[in-house]
Amino acid sequence: MSLQKLSSFNRDSALEFLRIEQLLLWEIKAAPIKISAFFEERLERLHRNFALYNSESAKELLIDAFCEEALERRSQLQAWKEAPLRSDTLTGFVDYLIAQKRAYLGPPLLCVVEAKKDDFEQGTAQCLVSMDACAWQNAQKQHVIPVFGVVTNGSGWQFYQRDSLGKYSESVLFTSGDAPHLLGALDFIFAECEKNLVS
Repeated sequence: MSLQKLSSFNRDSALEFLRIEQLLLWEIKAAPIKISAFFEERLERLHRNFALYNSESAKELLIDAFCEEALERRSQLQAWKEAPLRSDTLTGFVDYLIAQKRAYLGPPLLCVVEAKKDDFEQGTAQCLVSMDACAWQNAQKQHVIPVFGVVTNGSGWQFYQRDSLGKYSESVLFTSGDAPHLLGALDFIFAECEKNLVS
């Protein structure tokens, strides 16, 4: 069987491939987090010194900053950028992969972050199939756990969950303009990831 590229899917083909009839609504009940002085200064500098919305790589500066701030609270996790990902049917790279902090990348794979310039439909498609590939890799090591996903263009952030039964849910859109609530949601996701680590 030939492998399909993660980037080859659009929203409809991803839903069909994963046999998702409907994404469930995921209400993330997370308290806002007060942003640190360091983070506030970093955001001000990024907005002052970079044209943040003219390309995907420019927007990644903002995405890096938010992910870094949220991961600072989670000592067992780290982000891998442009990480290779493969399953029995899928292959490709993801923009960010959140996994256990160690010298190598391996299961359990916990969260995928897709940075898309402004195409949330394409981002969602790639995120969903990437989450499926993470779940497949985890299952090979007997880690039957939820996998999370994030699709963002730097300004808007939407969160996804694939539960241990293979059901998919999506959140409402969070925005970087409301940094405390966005950081609260990111921290909630990363806290759930930490809970799923196998010691």
